[in-house]
Amino acid sequence: MYARARLLDAGNKPLLASKLPARKNLIFHYPYATTPCFLINLGKPARTRTQLKTAGNESYEWTGGVGRAGSIVAYSAICAHQLAYPTRQISFISYRAEAGTQNKQAEVIHCCAEHSQYDPAAGGRVVAGPAPQPLAAILLEHDPKTDELAAVGTLGGEMFNQFFAKYEFKLALENNGAVRRPVTGSAVVTELDHYCRQQVRC
Repeated sequence: MYARARLLDAGNKPLLASKLPARKNLIFHYPYATTPCFLINLGKPARTRTQLKTAGNESYEWTGGVGRAGSIVAYSAICAHQLAYPTRQISFISYRAEAGTQNKQAEVIHCCAEHSQYDPAAGGRVVAGPAPQPLAAILLEHDPKTDELAAVGTLGGEMFNQFFAKYEFKLALENNGAVRRPVTGSAVVTELDHYCRQQVRC
């Protein structure tokens, strides 16, 4: 478990689950200010419990989406294969609502770096490509009274240490040296189209 962070919209107001657009790429940073995550309203319930394993063969259970329809999920946006991730300049990884040339299945998170594909409705399990494990899930809480969302932890095989080791110099330059600054209190959610200048489609 990490520090609890309320999810906020671009105006720094609480993000309401019922207002999340369906099948869109949304991004926030958690549990560190440098580690991006996808927030996705799948537009349909994702309540099926899924048994998964990390690359180290550790078992864990993903228990489904949150929100009134159980359709909202979140995952680390760091690919479990080559650690590709969305930057301000470019993103090779994103949620694809529709099938494409390389992703024959719709509704997957697709990384164009090596064509790893993950199922966000089943705990981020690998459905194609060389990734050795599912995407790490971000644990969400939904308050049915206020309709607000919060990130509270992770589930599955984290790639943060490998991510920091690979990109430390770049992350330090972009974040005034604060590579591992934890997120506390709140995290702002942005559309990937607004966060990233270019998305690679494959």
